Amino acid sequence: MENEVLKAIRNRRSTRKYKDQQISEEELQTILEAGIQAPSANNSQSWHFTVIQDREMISSISDKSKEVMLQSENEAIVNIGKNPINIFYNAPTVIIVSGKEEVSSSLVDCSAAIENMLLAAESLGLGAVWVGLVRFFFTLSDEVKKLNVPNGYKPFYAVAIGNKYNDTFQGPSKRNKDVVNYIR
Repeated sequence: MENEVLKAIRNRRSTRKYKDQQISEEELQTILEAGIQAPSANNSQSWHFTVIQDREMISSISDKSKEVMLQSENEAIVNIGKNPINIFYNAPTVIIVSGKEEVSSSLVDCSAAIENMLLAAESLGLGAVWVGLVRFFFTLSDEVKKLNVPNGYKPFYAVAIGNKYNDTFQGPSKRNKDVVNYIR
């Protein structure tokens, strides 16, 4: 069976190479709406989205994240911190996804919202990637204040979004199919 939703799921890839042009306001609002429509435990809708399209701020968050990585005891994290690549891959739009601290399912709710946004981006022909390395930036409380995340919310992840280069899709990635058991 093939439909547009399944096609977006199958074709979605983590995009790490973006064109310089900004996404349109309509595309941005469509992606945010997809996040807002995500399922959440007890319909808590425990997410908040901070949209950053200021390239200097995006670069600054990347740089500060990497400064924190350099202080890690984990050699692999230190090596990432030394890498000159921007953790958002120079995407023109970054969405910080934060969750309500008082809601125990907040991280799961926000993860569902992120997946909806990733699929929406794919369905619009845009590229996106879920960025976990931004968590190092989130340890800098004075810097996080600049994001204007509402009180009572904790930033978890970021989604980088932009217009992808046509050469980024290399066909379906190999998937482990031996992950299902049945009780019938």
